[in-house]
Amino acid sequence: MRRVFSVWVMTLVIGTVFCAGGRSASAADEYAYDLVHSSVSFKARHLDISWIHGRFNEVEGKFSLDRENPAKSTFQLTIKTDSVDTANKARDEHLRQPDYFDTKQFPTIEFKSTSTKAIDGGYEVTGDFTMHGKTKKIVLVLKGGKEHTFKDVKRVAFSTELALKRSDYGFDKNAIGPIGDEALIIIDCEGMRK
Repeated sequence: MRRVFSVWVMTLVIGTVFCAGGRSASAADEYAYDLVHSSVSFKARHLDISWIHGRFNEVEGKFSLDRENPAKSTFQLTIKTDSVDTANKARDEHLRQPDYFDTKQFPTIEFKSTSTKAIDGGYEVTGDFTMHGKTKKIVLVLKGGKEHTFKDVKRVAFSTELALKRSDYGFDKNAIGPIGDEALIIIDCEGMRK
């Protein structure tokens, strides 16, 4: 009986060591932003009668998901402002100038999460959003999170929309006439990992 008990204890100890040494069930999964299947776009009012649509063509990011402990999940996104694209070369060049994005002085727009919590259908992510030299705390409601495996690559996708006022980020107030102060940002992000 003592021998059986000893074998049982050793099995338990070895199992515990292997579980601790290997990837735990609550370890976060790391995903890289897939530019081919993701987009960051925006729209803003023109003369308060129509919408101007655009996108940023160069975006990088990553996120980690801890399904067991969502508070440990993190999200990060970097947008290159020089990659602004509204399908009009003259307007895009104007948007790169100091009265708008001022891309030479402020080459990126960045988001870095500071806290994450699970909600129905996704995550509520609070973080620091930096644009045009100003950083403000914002809350993103990320919808999605379902994992799909295709050709040995695991993928997870999220989408979100948020409204931002350019005047909150130090844009030239004299330039906020023809194009409205508020812009709607639409982010569709697909992450991948092996």
